[in-house]
Amino acid sequence: MLSPIWVEPLKVERLMIAIADLPSSLVGLKLVQLSDLHYDGFCLSDQLLEQAICISNQENPDLVLLTGDYITDEPTPIKVLSYRLKSLHSKNGIFACLGNHDIYYPNAGTKVTKALKSAGIEVLWNAIATPFGLDFPIVGLADYWSRDFKSGLAIMDQLNPNVPRIVLSHNPDTAEILKKWRVDLQLSGHTHGGQVFIPGLGSAPIIGQHLRQILPKSVQKFIPYLRECSQVVKHWEWAQGYHCIGSNQLYVNRGLGTYFPGRFFCPPEITVITLK
Repeated sequence: MLSPIWVEPLKVERLMIAIADLPSSLVGLKLVQLSDLHYDGFCLSDQLLEQAICISNQENPDLVLLTGDYITDEPTPIKVLSYRLKSLHSKNGIFACLGNHDIYYPNAGTKVTKALKSAGIEVLWNAIATPFGLDFPIVGLADYWSRDFKSGLAIMDQLNPNVPRIVLSHNPDTAEILKKWRVDLQLSGHTHGGQVFIPGLGSAPIIGQHLRQILPKSVQKFIPYLRECSQVVKHWEWAQGYHCIGSNQLYVNRGLGTYFPGRFFCPPEITVITLK
């Protein structure tokens, strides 16, 4: 695998999100989201990882939420990553969902889950956590491309529809399916924000979508990454940032890890969310 040529400085994105029926005791709750670390010796430097952990700890968050792809291919690097993640601090726990890369190799999901658990991180695979009690559950779904995703959606029916909740789901395309349920805030990653953003035109994958519509297939094959980007997600318009999906809210983190060739106007991200 090739290392990225250019990685922009880490950026902290701060936003306030309104949650209907949020218990008064949780107003002002601070969340930190990290996503898509891809700790494999190529996509993420130890320096950037340590910077992200340091910034997260300085925020003194009430909750740290991790949204998948801790590794890229084979799971061996998760041992070192989990050791480094032990230094992450949170007042009310660290919760995580898994991404498609975490389950790519046979038994990788089990190894990643075990390693994260050793770092004090609770992995939610079609599971519900209640660090603040039943009035504000945290739901973690199986990865969209796993065999457990569709069957695992039954967990959403276990929730009281009058109670607000956060949903961790690696792939933002799941927001379309989750419109059937109340999702006060879905946190996702997966897209890396598109990695390349061209001012005035948009992200490279969105430009690629337009090219696929207007160019003949005989020409498309000569355009780098055009086919690959089309397979990552359907909704590239949700590639980063905040979105309203029906009555639900979605936030997509650009991730820390970076694929070749690199990032352009799309820096790696740590997200700090305050609830109101």
